[in-house]
Amino acid sequence: PNMEKQQSDLDRDRQVCELCGRMENLLKCGRCRSSFYCSKEHQKQDWKKHKLICKEADKPKQKPGDGPSAGDSRKQPEKISTEQGDSATVPPTPNTEAPADGDGPGELGSNTPTTPNGQTSLSPQKLATECIVPCMNKHGICVVDNFLGTETGQGILENVKSLYKTGRFTDGQLVSQKSDSTKDIRGDKITWIDGTESNCEKISFLMSRMDDLIRHCNGKLGNYTINGRTKAMVACYPGNGTGYVRHVDNPNGDGRCVTCIYYLNRDWNAKEHGGLLRIFPEGKAQFADIEPKFDRLLLFWSDRRNPHEVQPAFSTRYAITVWYFDADERARAKEKYLTGAGEKGVKVELNKSSDPS
Repeated sequence: PNMEKQQSDLDRDRQVCELCGRMENLLKCGRCRSSFYCSKEHQKQDWKKHKLICKEADKPKQKPGDGPSAGDSRKQPEKISTEQGDSATVPPTPNTEAPADGDGPGELGSNTPTTPNGQTSLSPQKLATECIVPCMNKHGICVVDNFLGTETGQGILENVKSLYKTGRFTDGQLVSQKSDSTKDIRGDKITWIDGTESNCEKISFLMSRMDDLIRHCNGKLGNYTINGRTKAMVACYPGNGTGYVRHVDNPNGDGRCVTCIYYLNRDWNAKEHGGLLRIFPEGKAQFADIEPKFDRLLLFWSDRRNPHEVQPAFSTRYAITVWYFDADERARAKEKYLTGAGEKGVKVELNKSSDPS
């Protein structure tokens, strides 16, 4: 019975809305009982695609148009620390309860070596091969602190603040849909940058350093062959208690394999400001809380292995996110779109990606 319960818990952790990747308050398709949606609206939007694979599984029979039935309630993972990596680490969730052996874990952070000016002392090649590759392949999550140094980080922050003042930021959207419910799911403001815009030179430099790292990792991150990326998504949570509910960036194979986030928040205090990124690694009874600290770089797998949420932020919170593509999966996603004759719910719209940052 225990094994069956564990399997049931794992199955629930794989359940996501087929349209937007959301993981909370799911409803089950009443016809096939194997696909899930966060609302009847999303079920209807996805029907042209879903009807191709929707098969009758249970009796009594129901019509294809029947709405979803109530999904299962979700179980919160046990709150314990993740283990420390090598040079780049996964910060654990602080455990305020005494563990069974009586030894309370200390607060672990990224211990990447730094230079006197605050920047990591490792070259992009060493940082990639000695820290990021082993940490990603072991944990699926990797944190690097002091990535570019205080001076460069401040320059990037000033670029972002200038952008925000121009009014270019718009409400964050969900993949392949626009609805009134979006604000209930995510509360950030975003804009997309390719690096050639005026007054974005420091953001462009950040993107080039991210690209350098991934280039040195290529061929060693899982089985991926990375051949491209999205534009940079600059995001701001205005600090009015908004966040982003638990979701998966790439639940259905759109090509994104690595999520790469750079944080820009000076003197961030999670107890006071909130805004933690909480990751729930698939199949593990633990979660990782990532504080959006200034000059911190975070990488994690973009697929269903890393459901995550942004907890409500009570201070202005900035981040820059780039998603990297696996060549084979991206080619399959494009082919699926082309053969789908432009049907809604099939097109991969990366400029309205789910935002983990």
